[in-house]
Amino acid sequence: MAAQLPAGGPGGTPRRGGSTDDSGVYDDARTYYTTEHRHVNSRAGPRTRTYSQNGLVRQFERMGLQEPYRRGSHDESTIPHGRKFLIQVDPTLHSLQTQEDTDGNMQITIEDNGPKVLTLRTAASNGHNRFDIRGTYMLSNLLQELSLAKEYGRKQIVLDEARLNENPVNRLSRMIRDHFWEGLTRRIDASSIEIAARDPKDWTDDPRPRIYIPRGAPEQFEYYTKLALEKPDIRLDVQLLPEVITPDVVRDMNAKPGLLAVDMEEVADPKTGEKTLRGRPFVVPGGRFNELYGWDSYMESLGLLINDKVDLAKSMVLNFCFCIKHYGKILNATRSYYLCRSQPPFLTDMALRVYDKIKHEPGALDFLRTAILAAIKEYHSVWVAEPRLDPVTGLSRYRPEGRGVPPETEAGHFVHILEPYVEKHGITFDEFVHAYNEGDISEPELDDYFMHDRAVRESGHDTTYRFEGVCADLATIDLNSLLFKYESDIARTIRNVFHDKLVIPAEYCVGNLKPGQVETSAIWDRRSKRRKLAMDKYLWNEKEGMFFDYNTATRKQCTYESATTFWALWAGSASPSQAAAIVTKALPKFDAFGGLLSGTKGSRGEIGLERPNRQWDYPYGWAPQQMLAWTGLYRYGFTDEAERLAYKWLFMITKAFVDFNGVVVEKYDVTRPIDPHRVDAEYGNQGLDFKGVAKEGFGWVNASYIYGLQIVNAHMRRALGTLTPYDTFIKAIDENRDKALASLE
Repeated sequence: MAAQLPAGGPGGTPRRGGSTDDSGVYDDARTYYTTEHRHVNSRAGPRTRTYSQNGLVRQFERMGLQEPYRRGSHDESTIPHGRKFLIQVDPTLHSLQTQEDTDGNMQITIEDNGPKVLTLRTAASNGHNRFDIRGTYMLSNLLQELSLAKEYGRKQIVLDEARLNENPVNRLSRMIRDHFWEGLTRRIDASSIEIAARDPKDWTDDPRPRIYIPRGAPEQFEYYTKLALEKPDIRLDVQLLPEVITPDVVRDMNAKPGLLAVDMEEVADPKTGEKTLRGRPFVVPGGRFNELYGWDSYMESLGLLINDKVDLAKSMVLNFCFCIKHYGKILNATRSYYLCRSQPPFLTDMALRVYDKIKHEPGALDFLRTAILAAIKEYHSVWVAEPRLDPVTGLSRYRPEGRGVPPETEAGHFVHILEPYVEKHGITFDEFVHAYNEGDISEPELDDYFMHDRAVRESGHDTTYRFEGVCADLATIDLNSLLFKYESDIARTIRNVFHDKLVIPAEYCVGNLKPGQVETSAIWDRRSKRRKLAMDKYLWNEKEGMFFDYNTATRKQCTYESATTFWALWAGSASPSQAAAIVTKALPKFDAFGGLLSGTKGSRGEIGLERPNRQWDYPYGWAPQQMLAWTGLYRYGFTDEAERLAYKWLFMITKAFVDFNGVVVEKYDVTRPIDPHRVDAEYGNQGLDFKGVAKEGFGWVNASYIYGLQIVNAHMRRALGTLTPYDTFIKAIDENRDKALASLE
């Protein structure tokens, strides 16, 4: 089934540990701050007076008064259950921000210029004794905890010091498990349609929640129509999709962009007992992305499964099956303007990983059958059909259909491309865009430009100089690795789970498939073997020791060095000798301070005002590239290399988390040791926009952190908690090994 990794370290954080077992120090914020007895100071009598942590101490000083001396909590050397602080939330939060958040962004980071020390009152002394909280990490954690306490309506709290000096690996793991996944989870139903349907990319004059329902789901159309009548204040616009969806239909929908319906389940209304529908939940990427995305969801599922959120991962698979059934593909994302565009296909591996967790449950076999049938339909209708299939090589390309200018981009994104045509036709910019989109103006060169641009977006790698002006012509190593994995997964599943006989129902028939047709593993084995032969012929470069893309228009192999060469290891399409060559020749080119680079500096070329940086090029690193490479290296026995790359990535994330108020973002500059989350290429970075405490992180980075902790060994996990750079860590390991060897002589 799905490739399983050895557990090199715990996948999450234990809820309680050490001397704090009985008090639930590390409970999630909701439990911690809504448990009343926890915030009643039971160790002392009623408090007769309160000093607001630093603020009132300063008032004493300004008034020339001297506070009576009390033994400092520094002297309380025999605290049995860990130090606790008695805190008045609002004044302490105000004092903390005034003193430490010197740039006023509601975050405490290494760039703030405060004294980096704040005095808190100890609960054991009923607030009479004081203890200093020092350093960016503890102060930023204090800001986070106070922000959460205020959110839950607390005026006074008894706060465990352990929540402030918590091992950062444990804290981030806990935040992901207990908070970030919840913050990123959406349903499309009455409970949250206003949030889920909101689209920051809606460019129209009257943005409003809108949902499109496929013809094959009349029960959903009835549900949402009723919901719109019951909640007129949200102005929900319910639209029925046309029976046949063409590029022209999608273009004509752009004046009314909307959310696309995904799967729902029938449940009983808890109030009335009547049957109703409930949306199947899914995880969104984060930041401005507020819908179900394609390959983001697969990456997120790797973390969800480790965090025992199996039902959520299963729900996302079922949502994808719904998309294939009704929209013909797993979409780039579930918005109307993405209806012609898919994303990198990961459904089989995702479904098999979920199945491995639920295979002893009722209905598990039906779940897997549905997912495999959906993958077979998508394989035939999308990836090995025109226009994506190159009939000469037998390899596939990212090549979605579409009309006109992609509407979801920022207003000025294509101005420099379109302005020469605007001048040529002597009309206004808006007039040209409208005329071009409607086909009233023909510009073949512009058609080619946008064909490649749409292909870049379908690839998930938007954008990179690797794909500039050529993407739709490229048989890429990434896509063909994924399709090899589809073919081998489907073959193995039919053989091992369905006794080498899978019947194709009518609703899954596309192309040459016939209702009732029986699929066996043999044909899928042949397909995977044919694809491997083609990949070896067209994509493999023995001299360079890596796979490259192949241009099906020029019939030449490309030279851009991309980390997607490691996807062949993940998929298992590389031979052992190819894998060894990749590790020996290619890996050193991508191995950077914070993990794998997306591409090499040489391939990217020089950048400047006329040639700005692209976010999927050097010097940036992305979670999917890391996770697929780790898994692939493990698969071929390169355990040390997988551990090294995972450690570097985890260290970089942990260090930024500690230094920058708990930040977890979409992507990182893996060459920057100090502030790798600072990415100014193209769209900037998602996940930076929070006040006080991060609630979401970013989906696939959250997952990469949880997943990476499965890759590194126990020594590495401990070193991460002490923020030990990789070079320092490996030097210490080598020295210890040398000492041990010397002692044997």
